[in-house]
Amino acid sequence: MNELSEFLPLIAIMLASGLVAGMMAGLLGIGGGIIIVPILEFSLAFFGVDEAVRMHIAIATSLAIIIPTSLSSVRAHHSRGTVDIKVIKSWTPAIFIGAALGSWGASKLDGKVLITIFAFLAFFVALKMLFRSKSKNVRDGIPDHPAIQLIPFAMGSISSMMGIGGGVMGVSFLTLFGLPIHRAVSTASIFGALIAIPGTISFMLLGLNVEGLPPGNIGYVSMVGLGIIAPASYLAAPLGAKIAHALDQKKLHLAFGLFLFFVSSQMLYRNLF
Repeated sequence: MNELSEFLPLIAIMLASGLVAGMMAGLLGIGGGIIIVPILEFSLAFFGVDEAVRMHIAIATSLAIIIPTSLSSVRAHHSRGTVDIKVIKSWTPAIFIGAALGSWGASKLDGKVLITIFAFLAFFVALKMLFRSKSKNVRDGIPDHPAIQLIPFAMGSISSMMGIGGGVMGVSFLTLFGLPIHRAVSTASIFGALIAIPGTISFMLLGLNVEGLPPGNIGYVSMVGLGIIAPASYLAAPLGAKIAHALDQKKLHLAFGLFLFFVSSQMLYRNLF
């Protein structure tokens, strides 16, 4: 009983992070990884998990959580016929390869390096939320040139390395090539599953027999975190989408941008000073 009571605060934090991540996904159309990763890293640090592995656990667990929520989102968007199947077929191999290599690269990096990279990424997303502007199209339609495959490869590798679904980058790239925003969001929603599945499997395999992992892990993936956060996020997302229609989107983006700015600043300060 005493052992269970020691973990109750961690369970509460995980549950809350899942609810917040799901709400934000519904409100702003972004993946929950940008929220789940820092909260998990903070909570694991609070409970004394080894610094060498806790960021790896946070990233790997975030990817595992993205799988069910992303698949649910895919089903909803696909039923509306707004997914660009041609883009999915063309970009899937590069995303898969990039995601597998991204998780491998993350497993080789020091925890502090991962924290720093993630903090800068969160800072970039915060700026994007705070200073939203209409970007001009590079061109209408995605060219068939082989060099374009560098985009999904980079998106897969960076997203897998950071434990995010790729929605922010995916929507940004697709709209630059002239896809309407609703079609871009629907198509990018599939990127999450394409990134999370190979990324999660890689983190599970790469984390086997690694020292310092807490109980209940399969490799770097915390099955406790997955079991608590994923259902909460899944259930909260529809509520967030419902609330989004009743609130001012500019104020929502401002609030979320300030939140991410605070999180990224705290991560950098705690890691570098």
